[in-house]
Amino acid sequence: MLKFVKNHMESIDGIATYPMISLLIFFVFFALLFWWVFTASKSHIKEMGELPLDNDNQQNN
Repeated sequence: MLKFVKNHMESIDGIATYPMISLLIFFVFFALLFWWVFTASKSHIKEMGELPLDNDNQQNN
């Protein structure tokens, strides 16, 4: 079955551009995520880290 898919994909013109576009999207996403992590304020990260431990906002059933 893989041989059928491979032969079918090779018959499509310009198919080599799709892996390059996927790699570019992947790289840009993680580069932006990396940039956001290092530029986020420490107070925001501390606040988000303490959210699971915050019992004031939870409702008791």
